[in-house]
Amino acid sequence: MYESGENYLETILMLEQENSIVRSIDVAHRLSVSKPSVSRAMGLLRQDGYIDMADNGPIFLTEKGRAKAMQIYHRHCILTEFLEKITKVPREQAEENACRIEHILDEDVFQGIQRYMKEVLS
Repeated sequence: MYESGENYLETILMLEQENSIVRSIDVAHRLSVSKPSVSRAMGLLRQDGYIDMADNGPIFLTEKGRAKAMQIYHRHCILTEFLEKITKVPREQAEENACRIEHILDEDVFQGIQRYMKEVLS
């Protein structure tokens, strides 16, 4: 999966938790992208089986989409906490940086960060 697709899935999950109904316009506003960009991304995510949606209707994560979105969001939360505790930067800054690196971090590196968090920072 590509980084922007992961961002869309994570955003859909977060909006769903906040509002229960997710519309394309909500995604566009949250990500500061155009509605045509969201439409294109939703088409690709639907094609790949990550979301379901009727034309101009609400967006729903499929089981596959929810699993992927939750995995991405979990990485985001762990990395935010890690950066905040290790670097002592404000949460907002840690969160912005976590959002950028969560998509490119190798799984074994992420697992190492999780172990470190449990062993040293708990």
